[in-house]
Amino acid sequence: MPLETKLTKLLGIRVPVVQGGMQWVGVPQLAAAVSNAGGLGILTALTQPTPDALRHAIRETRKLTKYPFGVNITLLPSINPPDYEGYARAAVEEGVRIFETAGNNPGPLIKYFKSQGCIVIHKCTTIRHAKSAERLGVDCLSIDGFECAGHPGEEDIEPIMQLARAAQELKIPYIASGGFADGRGLASALALGACVCRAHHLICTYSADNELRVGREHGHAVHVHSRKVGHPHRCRSSCDC
Repeated sequence: MPLETKLTKLLGIRVPVVQGGMQWVGVPQLAAAVSNAGGLGILTALTQPTPDALRHAIRETRKLTKYPFGVNITLLPSINPPDYEGYARAAVEEGVRIFETAGNNPGPLIKYFKSQGCIVIHKCTTIRHAKSAERLGVDCLSIDGFECAGHPGEEDIEPIMQLARAAQELKIPYIASGGFADGRGLASALALGACVCRAHHLICTYSADNELRVGREHGHAVHVHSRKVGHPHRCRSSCDC
């Protein structure tokens, strides 16, 4: 049974769940599986080595699902940055209309996507960043708490505190990201004002090629680690696939 929120209507999905934009994991098989299940699958652009490779990934995803999916472009600090504009142009030319941006200075990409009639989600780790993105004209925000995978910022703010503040200060819909892995978590996120819950635990599914590859190499004793200075940030042991 569909669960309708502002964002499910905007994104054209049946279940208020958005796949995390995880590099090396956001591949066509996983994105299509999430979209087929009613959520929003996300391809990560930088998983692909070139914009042309992203074109092929988009076409492969379309063969696997008839439902909406998006593309994540994360702007990382680098001396020799990737061709972000090329990735964005390739995805738009392939007909993608839902984009997720993250990282430093997303303004030019947001402006381009909006000029092409696209829906833009921006990932933020603080409310002040969220308000800046709101002023840039994004359609939706992803509020990433301390438990969120990937790049959760340096503020170490728990998602419950972030979401409660977001409900007071933001005017556009937002996604709850970080520490939500089941129906109870989804219910709590909706109660805190979010319209959708983001799922990073999908890394432990069969559709996430990264999990299977690591499992084969290490006898299925899979651990996903990320460490910040001074304390462990994430440590997860998966099931025996």
